[in-house]
Amino acid sequence: MFDAARIILTVVVLGFSALPAGADFNRTHATNPRWTPHARYHVVWQVSSYLGIGVVALGLLWIPGPDLAARAYLVSLLALCVYGGFFAAAASMRLYGGKLHDDNGYLPVPVRIMGRKRMIDINVSVFSGFVVLNICGLVLLAAT
Repeated sequence: MFDAARIILTVVVLGFSALPAGADFNRTHATNPRWTPHARYHVVWQVSSYLGIGVVALGLLWIPGPDLAARAYLVSLLALCVYGGFFAAAASMRLYGGKLHDDNGYLPVPVRIMGRKRMIDINVSVFSGFVVLNICGLVLLAAT
């Protein structure tokens, strides 16, 4: 079960590191001409930091050595910090005039829920799934 937990946590780590790099190092974010240069700087800094944290997390999970279980719990905690930061920023958008999407970036997806049209943000959906996976990884860790 421990290896299954490490595989799940690897997917969780890739979800906060490699996935945003692919989604944000392009014209929708980092090179978006409609963004201010300082906003582009911050997105490159943020995604580069998450890539670095991801490399460290993967090393903690997969490099042989002592305390593998404790290291796996640490990886899960790091992931929860990154995803928690996303959800904290989303919950406090009114305080700073934020928005989950940019009109010239990735737009929300329309879906029907109980007969009503709803707009679902892609990041919220995907990151919610990674948080659930993280919890699954924690459950597997606790069972070993």
